[in-house]
Amino acid sequence: MRNTNLYTGCTIGQHVSNCFDKLTSEEIKLIDANSVNIKYKKHEIICKQGGLVTQLMFMKKGLAKVYLDDGVNTLVLKIIPTGNLLGLASISEENNVFQYSAMAYIDSEIKQIDIQIIRQIIRQNSEFAKDVIDILSSNSVQIYNRFFCFTHKQCFGKLADIILCLSDRIFSTTQFELPLSRREMGELSGMSTETLIRLLKKFVEDGLISIEGKTITVLDYERLKNISEKG
Repeated sequence: MRNTNLYTGCTIGQHVSNCFDKLTSEEIKLIDANSVNIKYKKHEIICKQGGLVTQLMFMKKGLAKVYLDDGVNTLVLKIIPTGNLLGLASISEENNVFQYSAMAYIDSEIKQIDIQIIRQIIRQNSEFAKDVIDILSSNSVQIYNRFFCFTHKQCFGKLADIILCLSDRIFSTTQFELPLSRREMGELSGMSTETLIRLLKKFVEDGLISIEGKTITVLDYERLKNISEKG
């Protein structure tokens, strides 16, 4: 199995939320009675920075970006794939507003769960609470590593990180159809669209990847990994 921890700047969450496996049958019924499934179209806003958190959101199917936006600049913090949570940072009653915005990259389906119910279960189910803490810890480490990547890695290393993340953590294959535009991919790697396009062309010329339309094929995984590690 490939070691996906090698590229530390990855934006994509790798901690699948298994905390719901620790619920009792009564707790599952309680959550089901206090949740709804919402479908979001591609590019639709899921939550807004500064908005009141009333639900914990579980990504049943889809892909979304979590980002900060000051009205001029956008900083992508991470990508939320299927099986991950949104709003967990606001599980404390003292921090009941979204610290970020989220937008669907593709058509997605999210289960919205009343956050008061989640808080109640955390108080009564220690195994569930432990898993929630583990997820929060994993999220923190990922954000720390991402900012280290932004600060210290060169553009080649950043792009290699993104391609490896998509290949390993989203699609689990070396050939995949990219659901992101070049501008969105540039946002993920902290580069301008022009720089990203130039580097993608260079990666193709060097035999690292091939691109046909929106389909990317990783041709030399080990060299990409080496570029990611050395930054």
